[in-house]
Amino acid sequence: MGSRTRLKGLTGRGGWLVLCIAHGTVSMMLWWAGLGPDSFLTWRADHWPATPWTAWSTAWVHPGAAQLIVNQLALGTLTGLVWWTRPGALSATAWLLAWPLAHTSLFFWPQIGYAVGLGPVLHAGFAAIACDLAIRADASGRSRQWGLALLAALTIKLGYEQGWSSPVVWDAANESSVVLAARLTGALMGAGLTLLLHAALRRR
Repeated sequence: MGSRTRLKGLTGRGGWLVLCIAHGTVSMMLWWAGLGPDSFLTWRADHWPATPWTAWSTAWVHPGAAQLIVNQLALGTLTGLVWWTRPGALSATAWLLAWPLAHTSLFFWPQIGYAVGLGPVLHAGFAAIACDLAIRADASGRSRQWGLALLAALTIKLGYEQGWSSPVVWDAANESSVVLAARLTGALMGAGLTLLLHAALRRR
C-alpha cells in the first residue's frame, strides 16, 4: 500500500511538472518568435468555434514583456508548490481540463472580445492544488490547513478583483487590458474539477 501511494504521488507530481515546464517554455518561445495577441493563437470570443485550438494556445500568448515576466514568476511559484506539496494525479487531470475551459467559459461576459496570457491557467493551478491538499484521502491535518489557507488567500484575491462585475480592466502601466473574469473562471474550473474528480473516485 505504501509503495502504491508513493507511485501515485510521483505520477501526479510528474504530470504537474511536465505541464509547468511546457507552459513556461512555450510561452517564452512564442514571445521570442514575436507572436502576440494579433496572432492566430489568440482566443477570440467571436471566432473560437472555428479555431478551437486557441482555447489552449492563447494561454501562451502575452501582450508585453511585463506580463510575461510576472506570469513566469507566478509559474515558478506554482512549480515550487507542486514540488513541495506533491499533488495527486486527479488534480493534475483537473488542471489539464481547466486549461481550455477557463477561456471558453468567458461567454458569460459578452463584452470580452479576447483573452491572452497564463493568468487563468495559473489561477486554475493554484485552486486545484488548494482543493487537492484540503480533501485528498491521504492528506494530513497540516496539509488540509495549508490547502484551506491557500484557498482562502485565492478567494480574497478574487474577491478584491471582483472579476464578475469588472471583467476587463485597463492596466495603464503596461498599456494593456487585463481580463479579470478569466482569472475567476480559471480558479472556478480548477477547484470545481478537482472536487468533481475526487467525488467521482470516492463513489467507485
